[in-house]
Amino acid sequence: MAGSDVVRWLAFSLLCAGGSLGLAWLGPVVPLPSVMRGVGGLFAVLLLPLASLLVPVLLLRRVPRKKRKVAWQLIVPLFAGVALGIFGTAAGDTAALADRGVSADAVVVSADYSSTNHCELRTVDGRDISPSLAESDGCLDSTTKGAELRVRYDPEGVASPDDGHTSSNGVLLATLFGAAVVMGTWGGVRQSKWDRAYGGA
Repeated sequence: MAGSDVVRWLAFSLLCAGGSLGLAWLGPVVPLPSVMRGVGGLFAVLLLPLASLLVPVLLLRRVPRKKRKVAWQLIVPLFAGVALGIFGTAAGDTAALADRGVSADAVVVSADYSSTNHCELRTVDGRDISPSLAESDGCLDSTTKGAELRVRYDPEGVASPDDGHTSSNGVLLATLFGAAVVMGTWGGVRQSKWDRAYGGA
């Protein structure tokens, strides 16, 4: 029984973590239409991470609801799954730009420094670049309206532009994925043990 629990929760954890990373990464790489990207992003950042926490708890069929508890290990795949969704999208942007990105000289049309920096860009020959340039991709505090930047942008208007120096965060994604799978499996097995122990009491 213990061996089957490990296999079952390992498969479930792989599904949740892999789904979060895969859906987030595919959005800009394919590229998917905006509606599908929105749905995929919702699953990647919210629904699949929540499922990694809630499903093991809801499967405690023998334990009365008021007495159910959550293995602390399941908190890790929740937060790791959210991070996989966020950083997976950034990795997808980088992969998309490497595949179909166009390098161009651009002019900053406007800059927003309210929370994180975002610069609206236009190529020197007048074409708008969408989406905007993020702070982590080259829109610095020193970047002002009218400044000229060398950027890579997506002609499809899906992947976020960058300055050509953005990392794919491969090590971070692998670490988050591993943590989500290992801790999710461990937490799921513990939940199953509690359920059987209560039923046999």
